[in-house]
Amino acid sequence: TFGRLSEVMEELGIKQVDGILFDLGVSSHQIDSPRRGFSFMHDGPLDMRMGDDVLNAETIVNTYSEKELALIFRKYGEERAASRAARVICRARQEKRIDSTERLREVLSPVLPPGSRNASLARLFQAIRIEVNRELEQLEKVLPLSLEYLAIGGRLVVISYHSLEDRMVKRFLAEKAKGCVCPKEFPVCVCGRKPEVKVLTKKVVKPSDEEIKNNSRARSARMRAAEKIA
Repeated sequence: TFGRLSEVMEELGIKQVDGILFDLGVSSHQIDSPRRGFSFMHDGPLDMRMGDDVLNAETIVNTYSEKELALIFRKYGEERAASRAARVICRARQEKRIDSTERLREVLSPVLPPGSRNASLARLFQAIRIEVNRELEQLEKVLPLSLEYLAIGGRLVVISYHSLEDRMVKRFLAEKAKGCVCPKEFPVCVCGRKPEVKVLTKKVVKPSDEEIKNNSRARSARMRAAEKIA
């Protein structure tokens, strides 16, 4: 994962680069593999690990409290039915352990809106996946680290696939693009703060209709870029 940036750079003996691209999406190969347990569209074990982490989706679903489950569904999935989903999971696992994607789908489906059931399932599965892989925590750590490895004039490009990631990237770049933060009434700058990056994407870049037609999974992609200037 991109959380291994420092480790990989050290292994390769590289101290600086002219460009870094983070593609934050899950690979199609992983999504389409039932044994990885990423999708509710295929029956398989509740895993969702991208690496060799000990924590997997089955552990989360069967051991987290109702309050903890509702929190990750709300925070990482932005799902309105977060509380209902957490409640029904806790009830169902008392009768039988939830150990497959199909079983989890069967448990969740009755409490989700019929007209948007698949969308809700996608958000709930996404939330569990983010928790399993600590995706937002890794992104929060690697963004400032990436600037340390970029040479002056180097470019940082990030492609995200859901609003949580995109907001984090947007805030990070905006913060690093700030200059003086002294109060307006100060006649001269005393903070000495200089912008570290120049944001190259004033507005987030979205895929074209043609790209979406050729690759439907690109629909949710959002790209932001910046150039290191200090």
